[in-house]
Amino acid sequence: MEVSKAYRDRRLVEKVAEAIRKEAPPQRLKIMHVCGTHEQVISHYGLRSLLPDNVEVIAGPGCPVCVVPAREIDEAVTLVLQRSEVMLTTFGDMYRVPGTHLSLAEARAQGGDVRIVYSVSDAVKLAEEHPSRQVVFFAIGFETTAPTTASEVFNGPPRNFSVLTSHRLIPPVMELLMGVAETYFDGFICPGHVATIIGTKPFKLFPEAYHMPTVIAGFEPLDIMVAVKHIVDQVARNEAYLVNEYKRMVKEQGNPRALRLLEEVFEVVDGYWRGIGRVPLSALRLKESYVEYDARAKFNVEVKASRDLKPGCSCHLILTGKLTPNECPLFDKACTPRTPQGPCMVSSEGTCNIWYRYRGYPQKYLR
Repeated sequence: MEVSKAYRDRRLVEKVAEAIRKEAPPQRLKIMHVCGTHEQVISHYGLRSLLPDNVEVIAGPGCPVCVVPAREIDEAVTLVLQRSEVMLTTFGDMYRVPGTHLSLAEARAQGGDVRIVYSVSDAVKLAEEHPSRQVVFFAIGFETTAPTTASEVFNGPPRNFSVLTSHRLIPPVMELLMGVAETYFDGFICPGHVATIIGTKPFKLFPEAYHMPTVIAGFEPLDIMVAVKHIVDQVARNEAYLVNEYKRMVKEQGNPRALRLLEEVFEVVDGYWRGIGRVPLSALRLKESYVEYDARAKFNVEVKASRDLKPGCSCHLILTGKLTPNECPLFDKACTPRTPQGPCMVSSEGTCNIWYRYRGYPQKYLR
């Protein structure tokens, strides 16, 4: 059997589910993942339907598009509407995310030159093809995508290329959640793709400092169910340690070359997360030695006061795992993928968008 098929094998998944049901302690357990792809797999395969009623998997701030603050979208909108020489490029998921007043899609409708690209290298190519234009790449994403931005900047792109950075780091926001009022979950499932870059060491903080069971997991149904079982076992024994369930891809040292690029090009600064607020040392900014590629410095972008959430939107509570999408009064009423009221409904990795497509909890495990 192929490896990928084995990790989707119904018999194996149900065997792990049965072990979870037998070994789960009687108290209610909440396990938080911080990855949009994990939520996609959980909902697509109906994995919640296999868990006992007292074991709940909740989504945290794992959607990179959803946590981009309105202020930074406003910066991109202002740049492309006020400067005719600017060609603003970004990923498709960012296109319809609302800013305070406009999304990039609406800015384009008002005459702004906004283009969707599949990678930062596509944006660099546009800069080479249009030397008379200023091509700005709106760079979003976690540790997984930040190295590609760093690589292009390090390699010396054309002078008419610059970056509007909105990269964020996962471990700092996980640590912030540990200190938000009472800790309301009992274990972390960590994103495997982030761990392929940063390695396992940054995640050891949670079991060692906070006694929080922590598992790095891959992206197949069996990966996630095994991660849940590890956490259930640790809670039952009142233990906490880090498990690397995704050993086939994640090494302890991560990706040294990618880490060197990040360290060379970026400095770590405090960052604002949409719906969460300021998170210490959670954002990346271009170092002074690369300031010629920093769009904020290059164009002196200024915006007025911003607003992250529309009235009634519960994205801040969904991003922190305090509500599920169907508990939001706007979900599937005023807020749908066609009429999104918040970022969680726009992105394909947003929890609300995923629940709208798969209806979250009720779906049975797919054959």
